Amino acid sequence: MVSLSKLRLAATTIAAGITLHAGAALADAIDGDWCHADGRRLSINGPDIVTPGGARLKGDYDRHHFSYVAPVSEPGAGAPVAMVLQGELQMELKPSSGDLQTWRRCGKPIS
Repeated sequence: MVSLSKLRLAATTIAAGITLHAGAALADAIDGDWCHADGRRLSINGPDIVTPGGARLKGDYDRHHFSYVAPVSEPGAGAPVAMVLQGELQMELKPSSGDLQTWRRCGKPIS
């Protein structure tokens, strides 16, 4: 079993790599509602996140970066997921295994 400190270190390393690759973010904060082209959604409010699978978790928050450990109910369970703000309307998400994903800012879901 991987320790939480190792997962946080991995998430931080991934976030740093994405940042170096993408350049500085121009938007104010990563907080808000985000949509992927395939219909997935997530929401960030400070250290709180509602994941694409609907789990409510705490993560590592910085105004332009966010990372969390995927819950057991979602793909990549137990692995870090890192996000970096790319501008006011775009964010890149990198699961520990998988391709870099582009997400776009969107409004709150209608229920």
